[in-house]
Amino acid sequence: MKAEHLFPVHRNNWRRHGAKAEKDQSYDAQTGYLYSSFIIHHSSLSFMAKLWKKKVDLDAEMEKFTVGNDHVLDMDLVEADALGSIAHAQMLAKIGILTDDEFRRLRAGLAEVIDLRNRGEFRIELAQEDVHTAIEEYLTAKLGDLGKKIHTGRSRNDQVLLDTRIYTRDRLLEVQRETVHLADTLSAFAQKHHDVPMPGRTHTQRAMPSSVGLWAGAFAESLTDDLALLQTAYDLNNQCPLGSAASYGVPLALDRQLVADLLGFAKVQNNVLYANNSRGKIEAIVLFALTEITHDLAKLAGDLILFSIPEFGYFTLPEKYFAGSSIMPQKRNPCQLELTRAKSAAVEAALFRVLHITRALPSGYNRDFQETKEPLMQGLNTTLACLRVIRLVFENLTVNVDTLARSFTPELFAADEAIELARKGVPFRDAYREVGMNIDKLAGRDPRQNILAKTHQGAPGNLGLDRLRQHLAEQAKRLNNVEKQVQQAKQALLEA
Repeated sequence: MKAEHLFPVHRNNWRRHGAKAEKDQSYDAQTGYLYSSFIIHHSSLSFMAKLWKKKVDLDAEMEKFTVGNDHVLDMDLVEADALGSIAHAQMLAKIGILTDDEFRRLRAGLAEVIDLRNRGEFRIELAQEDVHTAIEEYLTAKLGDLGKKIHTGRSRNDQVLLDTRIYTRDRLLEVQRETVHLADTLSAFAQKHHDVPMPGRTHTQRAMPSSVGLWAGAFAESLTDDLALLQTAYDLNNQCPLGSAASYGVPLALDRQLVADLLGFAKVQNNVLYANNSRGKIEAIVLFALTEITHDLAKLAGDLILFSIPEFGYFTLPEKYFAGSSIMPQKRNPCQLELTRAKSAAVEAALFRVLHITRALPSGYNRDFQETKEPLMQGLNTTLACLRVIRLVFENLTVNVDTLARSFTPELFAADEAIELARKGVPFRDAYREVGMNIDKLAGRDPRQNILAKTHQGAPGNLGLDRLRQHLAEQAKRLNNVEKQVQQAKQALLEA
């Protein structure tokens, strides 16, 4: 099999590894490198020994079991690993482990890895186990012994911790952005329909007059609370663990603060043992925040499913988003809403998976930690997808005003009638009993006037949407600044 990602490789290295190459005429005698058209055939290439290899080869079945699907998952960590390695190499140059020229060559090679990944031309083979080995092999094949120096002062333990932190930081920014976007969409929807009456429910039964604005605004406000959870998760994740090595530090004058600054982290995760012990803990905190978001989305999806069935007819779902039935021509099924509800359970399951994997583990690194990577990634990706789906629905949702108005019957105003009697001086418990004994005699009211008359803070007639939207605008501005800082740090690493 030919490799699709091709890179300039020193002839001594590709021959040493037994690689066959096409178009040898691209060899540059002055530099000793093969360029552009050089293609390595993976079938002819013997990969370097594993980073941990000593004397005995690992049994093939045991290797497959141990690696799991890290070589697949780690494709999403390529940029993070390369950026972390650039920062680490720059620090090694500062403390004299690498020369400035060696650092520049390593940085160029790592930038090529990112470019290849962006073009879909970088691969991680099962035999390489993970992104760390794949990139180190790339550098060694390209730069010879210099590539073997990149791992000085670090372990795969703190390396994967760093990669996960960078990946999670980026994805959490996306989740926060989408959460703000959905909350803003919901608040705009609430504002547009603030005076549209809608029966409020308790125990799923008809209860009191409410409004479409109150209903949508409730979810918008809940998402703003979720943003606070996300920010806490982001802050705890935004600590640089690199330099903790295998949990106990190294006998080198590592400048951990420099690495943290180069990568745009808020601070160094100080205690090297805690850095490794925190693996799984930080992931669980992130997943808890995601679980709260998807719980909100599941409740919202459930409401939409219920309120859009013909027996209710409060809303009409956008036809272009929902599939039909293979046998019943009339059907339009809310599959995406049902899947959002189900995927909420998957995110919560990911949380408990991480919690149970890491419970009561002894201090220091344990291979159990490997199993926390997949649920974290799945939780982040699933939450992002659900946020986008619900937002698209609300951007195209039809409110059936006439149907909502017809759904009001006199008993919905029973609590208001009792409160009116209490306002006139009747003890509330007596007023409650009097109205309750005469439900059949209640007269209907204008539901719109009813909801707009309730003007205390947060009531249907005073939703406070201006304050909510101002808060969301501030959150969007904050995210813009944070994203800009993160991108500047990444760009500076590649261009320094």
